[in-house]
Amino acid sequence: MKKRVAILGSTGSIGTQALEVIQAQPETFEVEVLTAHSNADLLISQAIAFQPNAVVITRDDLYEAVRDALAAHPIKVYAGMNAVNSVVQMETVDIVLTAMVGYAGLQSTIKAIEAGKTIALANKETLVVAGQLITELAREKGVNIYPVDSEHSAIFQCLTGEFHNPIEKIILTASGGPFRGRGREFLQTVTKAQALKHPNWDMGAKVTIDSASLMNKGLEVIEAKWLFGLKNEQIEVVVHPQSIVHSLVQFEDGSLKAQLGLPDMKLPIQYALGYPQRLKSNFPRFSFLDYPQLTFEKPDLENFQNLGLAFAAMEKAGNAPCVLNAANEVAVEAFLKEQIGFLEMSDLISDCLAKVAYIATPSLQDYVETDQETRQLALSMV
Repeated sequence: MKKRVAILGSTGSIGTQALEVIQAQPETFEVEVLTAHSNADLLISQAIAFQPNAVVITRDDLYEAVRDALAAHPIKVYAGMNAVNSVVQMETVDIVLTAMVGYAGLQSTIKAIEAGKTIALANKETLVVAGQLITELAREKGVNIYPVDSEHSAIFQCLTGEFHNPIEKIILTASGGPFRGRGREFLQTVTKAQALKHPNWDMGAKVTIDSASLMNKGLEVIEAKWLFGLKNEQIEVVVHPQSIVHSLVQFEDGSLKAQLGLPDMKLPIQYALGYPQRLKSNFPRFSFLDYPQLTFEKPDLENFQNLGLAFAAMEKAGNAPCVLNAANEVAVEAFLKEQIGFLEMSDLISDCLAKVAYIATPSLQDYVETDQETRQLALSMV
């Protein structure tokens, strides 16, 4: 039986690569649902190529254009976030790839879990914002969450066959971004164009800026805590500029296991969709001869304060990671609009963490209200 896949955020970087994976494995996967926010043209062309059961464009004003373009095809067309929350629960969906960017992916992930769907998680913000709620719900519903982020996929792969062996710690690797080794004087004058040039990975704008500020690694730290049931002190970050060692697990006997490969998101996407099988692929192969030197160093927490803010929010727990995420989303958008400087993103996030009311054991409604309150505060600061 083919796995029928719903891709939430099919026009983004992860979504488009997931479709390449599916196209290369036609006997294993088929596309059941595609969703996009505003890239109607690409969504239309994807729908024509893959003939899903349904598509959703979340912007209501683009609905007619998508509907009319697909009128000749047996494809259901819907609009709005409520439609996304509905289609993930369709009986014909086996696995939901959550590749929407940011907080927007939370509700649909919850709805998919409630419907008992397997989750391939590329939306790290879901576990950052509401990790305890999501993991408890997944346990209650007997739902597996397979990580798509390359670092978490690496941890997951290293743990295969080791689930009975306790973890001493995990080590998440970070490229260091385009400004590794730079001081505050340089960072004060960083431009949007400079920050969008990642040395190793081809990603969307939001994730690329997060990578440049090390917030991406901070979000991954919090995500890893919930994915793998870890204590805060069991998570370490090491800068690895070559992005070949994707992450490591250290066990109680001191042994380390690492997963290596070229910086290519298609491999972790395919692993999550195909698990427990390793599907044959024609992805480029890694050779040590092409990378004779792999280096590792401590992250620079003095000049890149976002990583430290993420560790602090994880330690505080409650709704603090939700505040961190919402403030960061506003800060990144403001930086991309050239309204604030690169270093001012950290200042904005720090101020929000200090000022938004703390809730020790938040409900889903508390998360929603915290997100709204933080965004309003952050926007007023911008």
